[in-house]
Amino acid sequence: MSMALSLLFAAAPRAVASFRASSASSPALDSGRRPQNVPGDFFVDHRCIDCQTCRWMAPEVFKRVDGKAAVAAQPISDDHRTKALQGVYHCGYHSEDSFGATSYLITHPDGNILVDSPRYTTKLANNIEELGGARYMFLTHRDDVADHRKWAERLKCERIIHSGDVERATVDVERKLTGNGPWNIGADFELIHTPGHTQGSVCLFYKPVKALFTGDHVAKSEESDDLYLFLMYSRQPVSLQLDSMRKLLKLDFEWFLPGHGYRIHYKDVHAKDSAIESLIAITTQARGIL
Repeated sequence: MSMALSLLFAAAPRAVASFRASSASSPALDSGRRPQNVPGDFFVDHRCIDCQTCRWMAPEVFKRVDGKAAVAAQPISDDHRTKALQGVYHCGYHSEDSFGATSYLITHPDGNILVDSPRYTTKLANNIEELGGARYMFLTHRDDVADHRKWAERLKCERIIHSGDVERATVDVERKLTGNGPWNIGADFELIHTPGHTQGSVCLFYKPVKALFTGDHVAKSEESDDLYLFLMYSRQPVSLQLDSMRKLLKLDFEWFLPGHGYRIHYKDVHAKDSAIESLIAITTQARGIL
């Protein structure tokens, strides 16, 4: 999934033509087309890794068919625009090394923050530099680090990861968080330790826009508006991850911006807390946790 930087929208963008799943520009490219796509210029090819990105960006175009994405309806022009989440960009260029995880750029007067690592490309690097580069690269956990070293070399940014998730690939990261936090990046950003998916999973809370960048800690379910934990991939006890969810009840935010899965915007903090409490109750009952 490749695209230049784009502002995040309160509703999924309508103009899917800018994302490029694939378009039939040559017979060779068209030969890789999945037969589950509807006829037309846009299609998903056999390289799909089912990362969900196209489906949350344009659910009116892409659906899951036979275990992978497919174009269910060809995109049409739509001039409708929704309110942008100010200063937050979707980087695109999802990397297979991060299992197709989403990376974000937050622009801020005190220095921009790159949240998790996209695939390194010169085009994206140029776009990020036009927006002021990045002072920090915040890595939510060990799975979504992708090309972090190339980005650090290009942008001269300080990388941040929790020490519990440091591996050989991230041993040279400049700032390693220790303990249970929370930690701060200036006055507007708070880092919340949310172990469960991994020992060192950390969420980034952007206070002025009431947004929480969750990595793989939690996301919206593809099938409903319920919150979803990636428990089949969690490396820590479920009870620990639920304790981490309880921490989020204390925070004043309305946006969940995950690394995988669907982002979600609640009308207010009470609706957010209700969704979290429901997730905790359902998971506790299903898992028989006391």
